[in-house]
Amino acid sequence: MLPINLISVLLATLAAMVLGFLLHGPILGKAWMRLANIVPTGNEKFSDMLPNLFWNLVANFVTAYVLAVVYLFASSSPYLTGSDIWKGVICGIWVWLGFIVTSTSMEVIWMGRKRALWLFECGCSLLVMAVMGAIIAGY
Repeated sequence: MLPINLISVLLATLAAMVLGFLLHGPILGKAWMRLANIVPTGNEKFSDMLPNLFWNLVANFVTAYVLAVVYLFASSSPYLTGSDIWKGVICGIWVWLGFIVTSTSMEVIWMGRKRALWLFECGCSLLVMAVMGAIIAGY
């Protein structure tokens, strides 16, 4: 079994949820809704969002765990230098660039997703992956 620190994975998962809430809510929520063509009706209920929040939590946990595995192997590389936290940030950015940006770009290339919305989500995921990497490496 791999020596993965589950507490750091849980903290990174929680950080991703909080950042996602803040970026898609109080901080940049209006811009995100405009880009996503979301028009609030006023009838939205928190209870209706619970299943989606659960699956979002699961996805963030899997992402944090996999990032921890990647960091475990990458941290011993002579090419990844600096403090542990900085190594985690760099690892998170590489995973973001190599997997998140490239895989989500298919939505723009083939499925007609708005480029501005994709760029917004890429920016949010860059921040989330960098923070997750820092937490995983630093804890």
